Amino acid sequence: QVQLVESGGGLVQAGGSLRLSCTASESIFSIRAMGWYRLAPGNQRLMVAFITSDGSPNYSNSVKGRFAISRDNAKNTLYLQMNSLKPENTAVYSCYMNVAGRGYWGQGTQVTVSS
Repeated sequence: QVQLVESGGGLVQAGGSLRLSCTASESIFSIRAMGWYRLAPGNQRLMVAFITSDGSPNYSNSVKGRFAISRDNAKNTLYLQMNSLKPENTAVYSCYMNVAGRGYWGQGTQVTVSS
């Protein structure tokens, strides 16, 4: 059972930045698929940024050029750098990792962007 713990959320003014972290309870060196999602109404999870099995990052159109996903295998941590934040980026953000074909989610961290 892999546990994911997120941190870094908070309240920021529009135009500001935050960096989210997602630390796994075990090594992420061999994990190929991982990403960040936001919680939408109806408990739907919407992809924000994702690293695919070949290492290529993918972003939703609304965050391209503003957000950057990265990983630090030595720290078992996935990051999401969020720049030029907008009020519409306000949401609970959760990380996801696929370990040996099974998906795991973090508990979520709240990001609130004030206008």
